[in-house]
Amino acid sequence: MKIAVTGKGGVGKTTLAGGLARLLADEGYNVIAVDADPDANLASSLGISEEEMAGVVPIADMKELIAERTGSQPGTFGTYFKMNPKVDDLPEALSRMHKGVRLLVMGTVKEGGGGCVCPESVMLKALLQHLLLAREDMVILDMEAGLEHLGRGTAGAVDAMIVVIEPGMRSVQTANTIRRLASDLKVQKVFVVLNKVQDSREEELVRGRLDGLPYLGSISYNQNIRLSDLEGTSPYDADPAFVAEVKAIKEKLFRELGF
Repeated sequence: MKIAVTGKGGVGKTTLAGGLARLLADEGYNVIAVDADPDANLASSLGISEEEMAGVVPIADMKELIAERTGSQPGTFGTYFKMNPKVDDLPEALSRMHKGVRLLVMGTVKEGGGGCVCPESVMLKALLQHLLLAREDMVILDMEAGLEHLGRGTAGAVDAMIVVIEPGMRSVQTANTIRRLASDLKVQKVFVVLNKVQDSREEELVRGRLDGLPYLGSISYNQNIRLSDLEGTSPYDADPAFVAEVKAIKEKLFRELGF
């Protein structure tokens, strides 16, 4: 199963992505967690320390590797380069393994503006396509809200997109915007998870405004999650209540998808 987790900054999508990855690994699945958000912090959500991540270079910044695989220098335009670079060896070669989860940090293309066809973007999209189409692993993608890493050739391979929102109308509007983007990319299944819930009335009000978006469940506002974020540790290791909520969300998702 391939699951993309998205939402606007600060809503807790990385917290959910990390929790899902850790839970699936604990249940015996081979899991690849992909940090595809420019504000990369999936490692801490998985429980990987800053010291362990020291020296890890995002794939988009691996200039020599990109030059070798594409046949062109990163950052150059108007030159020929391979559109189908070899990437099948990279998940094992470039990942960090932690508690059964294999983490890949994608990085982002800094030159040329959005949608550029450059060696870096070709490399990232080829790797993502390989992960979604050619691997048997469970893949959890921690995406930015704009879905820039997903192209039409790969988005259809995503079994589910989970939009994480927090209580408030702007967050609900973001969910509906992401649903339209996902529909344009032919993503068939889009779900919502509500984070930072303080009471049942709050959850009820938000659910009433989702305009038909399927709802997977909620994660409570939790001081332990806040503290683990400040400490750079995983909420999955800090709070059994969080683990139980993630498990309930995962089980409903699997039922919805018939998995």
